[in-house]
Amino acid sequence: MPSRTPHILLTALATTAALTAGPAFAAPAPQRLAAAAAWDTDRAASAYTANPAGVTASGSENAGVAPGAAFDGDGATRWSSDFADDAWIRVDLGSALRIDRVVLDWEAAYGKRYVLEASRNGTDWMPFFTETAGTGGSVTAHTYPQEVTARYVRMRGVERATAWGYSLYSFKVYGGEPAPASTTRTNLALHYPAHANFYQHAGNSPAFVTDGGWPADLKADRTRWSSDWNADRWVSVDLGARSTIDTVDLYWEAAYAVDYELQVSDDNRAWRTVYRPSATEVAARRANVKSPGEAVGLHDSIRLPQPVTGRYVRMLGKERRSFHNPAPATAQFGYSLYEFQVWGTGGSAAAAYPALPADQPGTYRTTFFDDFTTASLDRAKWRVVRTGTEMGSVNGEAQAYVDSPDTIRQENGNLVLEARHCKGCTQAGGGTYDFTSGRIDTNTKFDFTYGRVSARMKLPVGDGFWPAFWLLGSNVDDPSVSWPASGETDIMENVGYGDWTSTALHGPGYSADGNIGARQTYPNGGRADQWHTYAVEWTPTGMRFSVDDRLVQETTRNKLESTRGQWVFDHHQYVILNLALGGAYPAGWNKVTTPYWGLPQSSVDRIAAGEVRAEVDWVRVEQKG
Repeated sequence: MPSRTPHILLTALATTAALTAGPAFAAPAPQRLAAAAAWDTDRAASAYTANPAGVTASGSENAGVAPGAAFDGDGATRWSSDFADDAWIRVDLGSALRIDRVVLDWEAAYGKRYVLEASRNGTDWMPFFTETAGTGGSVTAHTYPQEVTARYVRMRGVERATAWGYSLYSFKVYGGEPAPASTTRTNLALHYPAHANFYQHAGNSPAFVTDGGWPADLKADRTRWSSDWNADRWVSVDLGARSTIDTVDLYWEAAYAVDYELQVSDDNRAWRTVYRPSATEVAARRANVKSPGEAVGLHDSIRLPQPVTGRYVRMLGKERRSFHNPAPATAQFGYSLYEFQVWGTGGSAAAAYPALPADQPGTYRTTFFDDFTTASLDRAKWRVVRTGTEMGSVNGEAQAYVDSPDTIRQENGNLVLEARHCKGCTQAGGGTYDFTSGRIDTNTKFDFTYGRVSARMKLPVGDGFWPAFWLLGSNVDDPSVSWPASGETDIMENVGYGDWTSTALHGPGYSADGNIGARQTYPNGGRADQWHTYAVEWTPTGMRFSVDDRLVQETTRNKLESTRGQWVFDHHQYVILNLALGGAYPAGWNKVTTPYWGLPQSSVDRIAAGEVRAEVDWVRVEQKG
């Protein structure tokens, strides 16, 4: 189903009690208070006792904006710090909780740079979200896939955006206490680590399948995992220790699995199938086709024929539900699961998300280099990409990529990618094209993970000319992955404007027009049709893009996964150089529709005159190791 914003039930937080659903609650009033939070009136209602001393800060502007005002559930009151960059506000949750997200609602005096940190003892702090270019408003920082189990949470300011202090209307913490190991039958999965191979975006991560919340009607907007739109997706729960399991409850949103397997594992590698719906059940689920607005979810309560043992339990999707879209046409979305319960004995509250990769040690060394000084393209290094063979037509572009010295050649020590025009002259992939151009890549020749990737290039300037230097996930052609789950790293794109280029990352939850990107303008009158060096430093913890050694975009894994979606840049990518013509990206800027989408007649004339080429002096990849 299309993603929806998770529902927020409380506007204040912190707890001393075990949570079964929803956010923790802290009240700053001078007396001990009890507050009831109904995540779903039919499924979960818990009372939390607030610690009156649970909210502290480095200081306040005055008594009327004390730190407790950020936790009182009133969106009109606020905490305002003293006027210092290093101000902070901290909440004591009363006991160690697994935190799934923190929401900050800023007043006009917001933080430009700040860190969210967690601590078990109030002394040793672990950062789990870092903002370096804040813009205020409401910020939701999801913790998945980091391990954030703590009693204390704080916002530590680094740099104010204004001359005033830091001012928060509310500071909301969501999470709950993991179920302890048990010798009596209980839901062993509650607030335990959950994983999935893919998910739609940060607000639909697998962390939400164990948070204890689901709506009674199995239709309303509540926290849930939602996969991307592929059939072979899974979500699993780590129980922390080998456990005895007798029942699994799956609370599905309308996008449920028609067919699936329940599997268990001792080591998270070898899986044993312990349940699959019968053919009759699958047929009935398959036949239940509704419009998205009419469809509701299912509650599958699977009592196993006999108890099984294992540490990990997962749902492996085999077939997705179909929806009228509109009738009689149908469409399939992903899988969407509100809650994943595992009933039995055992477990361990020490279950934790594994540590994320750290930056690599060592110094960079060149592992790939081409300066295009040979007589012809070195095909031991490069694959020539052809429309209709290695790829199809994409993005509404006007050209066919062909293997020809007219479009791909080396001259004067440079690689030349040249556009050509000949109306109706080119047949490729079942289509007829008026333009040809060049595209090469290192796929199957040099695929790599992490490194510093750079090229020195000179670009054509003119509406609709779209040269690019980029990386694409090597698993993009795997139908079980595909784009954007493969990941795409755009080191340089230009759509014909002389004064700027762009950089971008594409992945699940941040692709196409919703990418994570930036535009850079050349300083001191520089232009795209001059020589410039474009580069990215790709590490396990982030991406740093530069033009002529000037940083133009920095995106950390931490912030990407906290606010946008899954980091899919932990596997091989390969280098691509191409010159496209027209299509979605240029047209989005120049608004041209004729004679070609994004490509005006003036640009067609220049192509026909042989004036449009992208030139590459050299390409280099450096890696540590």
